[in-house]
This record gives sequence, structure tokens and C-alpha cells, in this order.
Amino acid sequence: MAAGEPGAVEDGDRKGGLRAALGGLTTRGRSFLAAGLAAAACAYVLGQSDLLRVGLLLAVLPLVCVTVLYRTRYRVTGTRRLSPSRVPAGAQARVPAGAQARVHLRMENVSRLPTGLLMLQDRVPYVLGPRPRFVLDRVEAAGRREVSYRVRSDLRGRYPLGPLQLRLGDPFGMCELTRSFSAYDTLVVIPRTVPLPALRLAGEASGYGDGRQRSLALAGEDDIIPRGYRHGDDLRRVHWRSTARHGELMVRREEQPQRARCTVLLDTRQIGYEGAGPDSAFEWAVSGAASALVHMLERGFAVRLLTDDGNAVPGEGTGGFAGTTQESADSAGLMLDTLAVVGHSDGGGLSRAHDVLRGGNEGLLIAFFGDLDEEQAAVAARMRQRAGAGVAFVLDSAVWAGEAGAAGRAEERLRRLRESGWTAVPVEPGDELPDLWQVAGGMRSDTPSAPSGGATGFAGGWS
Repeated sequence: MAAGEPGAVEDGDRKGGLRAALGGLTTRGRSFLAAGLAAAACAYVLGQSDLLRVGLLLAVLPLVCVTVLYRTRYRVTGTRRLSPSRVPAGAQARVPAGAQARVHLRMENVSRLPTGLLMLQDRVPYVLGPRPRFVLDRVEAAGRREVSYRVRSDLRGRYPLGPLQLRLGDPFGMCELTRSFSAYDTLVVIPRTVPLPALRLAGEASGYGDGRQRSLALAGEDDIIPRGYRHGDDLRRVHWRSTARHGELMVRREEQPQRARCTVLLDTRQIGYEGAGPDSAFEWAVSGAASALVHMLERGFAVRLLTDDGNAVPGEGTGGFAGTTQESADSAGLMLDTLAVVGHSDGGGLSRAHDVLRGGNEGLLIAFFGDLDEEQAAVAARMRQRAGAGVAFVLDSAVWAGEAGAAGRAEERLRRLRESGWTAVPVEPGDELPDLWQVAGGMRSDTPSAPSGGATGFAGGWS
């Protein structure tokens, strides 16, 4: 929520004083001022005192309105509330309800005098739609008015909303002044995600995996398996065989499962993609990465987002992975926020992402690759050796451009990835990720599963 406080105006509203306020005279106010000056001049020439009084009245009335309006224009407060602050990008043909955000504006008159006619205007980027304008009738003293409007975007990104502008008018319609509040909100449009089928990974159960490792909850340096009974221990954990051997109550050591890990790799090299816009290959890859990380989080995996430039999100926490705690839920939001603004990298290749995958205990690796030449295909092949299992969705730029013979060259790249152990799936224009997810689930990697040791808790590939 962002709020405009009384007097929280931009510097431009403070400069110029009454001279700037005179620029807010309406056509009616200027007409009254001109008529008054003309009448006063004629009265002076003709010596008509009554006409002089009328002329002074006509000239002074708009000036009084300007002065009063200028001195009272800071007595109106504005508040903006954005709900929700994070929405998915909407399709152009049909916008789902979840792809729209509603902006609530509330104006409150904190002065003792009623206002005149108010025109409310909020600044929004053009990609969110036309600039909203509202006309508010007279607001009584201590009164308030509330209005709202919707915003949506077909393009992901971070968009500022505000500052709010308010045009104040006097009861006679002589003057209108614009006030700008300093507060603004930020709308985050994340990539569109699609639900994916719940395919069972070999060795997985309930998102943790049958091959998961169990970490021991240590209670002290003398905590061995089994250990002596301590006050408060659950009697159901009593180990009777050890109790008979040691002659005292012994309990089993508590075990806690470690979460299976999953790394979602997004290739952002500009050379790997052609075209731009919501239907481009790069936007398909970004949306696919968002859908994959959301799906794996729902399945109970600890997930992290990795880009080709070596940046991993979240960078801290449980080994850099996000789980299901509240802190991890915030990390999941951080990953989606990162995908909302991710752009093309400098084209340094996949080697920096390869260096992040230091060991062979990184768990499941789901990658979205652009066009791969010989060098980058070799790096991607080495990546597979540092993960428990790997699934790659390859978006060949030549295939998306419709070049002749592109399918054959793309198949050669896929064959090389599959030989290195990847479950490689080609992506063509118009393909839907849930369908390709099913295809990947039906393919079996020829590479044996990762060893059960280590911290990943993941074993096996897709089945």
C-alpha cells in the first residue's frame, strides 16, 4: 500500500507560488478578469464610479478564488491500495480474472470547508491501459470518496503506478489547480504459469523421493543411536532391545527427511533466441521456467532458479534452495519476481551456470535452452554430469524462424544431449508445456541415476 500524505506534493507544485497558481485560471476565470479590467478602465475614462465597482468585483472574484484555492489545496489527502501487487501476464484474446489487479483510490477532505469539483488522475504506463480519470463531486468537510480501476498487462515486468494527480476547482469554476502526490505503488507482472501433470519421478514419493536422505536431529554431542531416555521423550520411541542390553530406557534417535532438490535453469542468451513479444521463443522459455518451479514447489521439492550468467535465486538460505517454509515461500516469490524482469544476458555462454553446479549432488535439473551451437551443446552435456537427473526443453531459433532444414540440425543437438544423459525434448512454435511435460515423463534417460549419498535426496530419472 502506498499513501499520499497531506502536503506530500512534488517540488514542481511548490515553485512559482501564486504566479503559478494564476496559470490555473479557467476560461471563465480569465473572462471575468478581463471583463473586470475592461470595465474598470472604461469607468476611469468615463468617470462612472458604479461601473468601477462592478469592474473591481469582476476582477477581484477570480483572484480571490485563486488565493483561497492555493492556500487550501494541501488539505486533501489521497491513498492508493493495490490488490494484488503481483499478477500473471494475461493472454491478449482472453484475460483471466487472476491476471488483473484492482487499484483502489481514496480521497479525503481533511479541511473544514467543502471542496469544489475534483478531477482525479493516476499515472500508469501505457502497457497497462489508458490513464484512468475520475470526476468527483463536491466533497464535504471530513468527507471521503473512493474509486477504483483495473490494470492488466500482456507483458511481464515491474510497472510503477503513480504519482496520483488531483485537479482542484473552486465552487465558482474560476480556477483549477493540479496537485501531485509523491507516493506510488509497483505492480509486478510475473510470467504466465500453466498447471503441469503430476508425473512420478523414479524413486520419488510425495515429493521427497524414496531415495531421500534422512538427517538426524541432534540433541547434543552425546546423542548416539540409540540414546538414553530424557524427560519429555515420547515413550513410543523406546528401543526395547537396547533397553534390555543397557539396563536403562533407551530411545530411538529422531529422524527428519531432507527435501529433494531441483534446479530450474533458464538460458537467457540473446543469441539463442530470435524475435520478441509475448509469442516469442524467449517468452515461452521464461513462462516454462516459471511453471516448472511452481510445479516442483507444489510437489514438495526444494527449488532454485539458475540463469546462464550464473545468478542463482534464492542466493542464501538452505543451500540456496527454496522449500515450503514461510521464508522459502518468500524466496519463491523472489524467483517469480526475478523472472518478471529477466532479460537477455551478455551472451557469455553457459559456462558460468556450469560452474555453479559444482558437485554431482544438485538433484533434478530442468533446463530451458535456446539455440545451442557445438560449444554450448558440449557445456550443456557436461552440466548433466553434475545433476541427479536432467530434463531439457530446447527451443532452436532456426526452427522457430521456420528455416528449411532446421529440424535436422536441431535433432543432431538433441541426440548429443540425450547421449550425455539428458531427457531432451524439442519445442516448436505452438507447443504447450503440459503436453511436452507428458512427453518428457514418458522418456527414460539412459544415464544411471545419481548415487544415493550426498545432500540431494534425489535418485533416479523420469518414468
